[in-house]
Amino acid sequence: MRQITYRDAIREAIEFEMRRDPRMFLAGEDAGRMGGANFVTKPSFAEFGTDRIKDTPISETAIIGLGVGAAVTGLRPVVEITFMDFMGVCMDEVANQAAKMRYMFGGKAKIPLVIRTVNGAGNRTAAQHSQSLEAWLTHIPGLKVVMPSTPANAKGLFLSSVRDDNPIIFVENRMLYSKKGDCPEGEYLVPLGKANIMKEGSDATIISWSRMVHTSLAAANLLAKEGINCEVIDLQTLVPLDKETILASIKKTGKAVIVHEAVKTSGFGAEVAAIIADEAFSFLKSPIKRVTAPDTPIPYASKLEDEFIPNEAKIISAVKSIM
Repeated sequence: MRQITYRDAIREAIEFEMRRDPRMFLAGEDAGRMGGANFVTKPSFAEFGTDRIKDTPISETAIIGLGVGAAVTGLRPVVEITFMDFMGVCMDEVANQAAKMRYMFGGKAKIPLVIRTVNGAGNRTAAQHSQSLEAWLTHIPGLKVVMPSTPANAKGLFLSSVRDDNPIIFVENRMLYSKKGDCPEGEYLVPLGKANIMKEGSDATIISWSRMVHTSLAAANLLAKEGINCEVIDLQTLVPLDKETILASIKKTGKAVIVHEAVKTSGFGAEVAAIIADEAFSFLKSPIKRVTAPDTPIPYASKLEDEFIPNEAKIISAVKSIM
């Protein structure tokens, strides 16, 4: 299979769907000629122009308001919030409007809105531009939260998201944009709410999402050389969550390590741990472990930021502690 970058896979999905569905448009800060802050759609502007790719003011509130209004009137907008850190600026539109309207109108209103945003540390953008705040968003009923880890699932999950009639937060990790991987050509959909077993194993289950899937796989491969065979699960979507795959793996291995880039306290890993404790407690052979970022703002200094991000050594240590 051909290999392309994560960035190109997302752009390919956007362009495919814009050609297929004239109701779809893209809007965000510098989304047009510049192609967004991460240059995902820079080549797309030449084809679609200002009618389909809209530059917006520097106002997250206005961007989401535009998206909600367009979605409820029958269009299929994709809007960009440049940094996940700024989701708080537009949280009224996200939490009280986009997430609630379909319920409050008895299902008569559809909100086919995709909100693209970017998370992740490692790029020396410091405390206000590097956070992973997905746990905030999973706490809001009515939203779906998607966090792809590879070019293939980035493309497939995006196409599934933009065809869904509910508001979806599509979280792209900035440190994955240049990462290459296999990606099918043409139309390719990955269902929402289905986890992917990246590596099968029998000794312990490592559960992760987004960039940390790659770190978890690297740790699992190193552990395999020591005779410890880990299963690695990429959740792909946090809401809806594929509990069945998680629980089936725990029933097989009896051990769980949850890895995420967000800080530990109230991170989504705590919800995964609670589900395992609630529904598979009798299968556990050891305590559930979490490998996360520490409960601190993200430092700018390179050595401190590198230490902040979970790494293979920390995952290996956690797995060995429960063997």
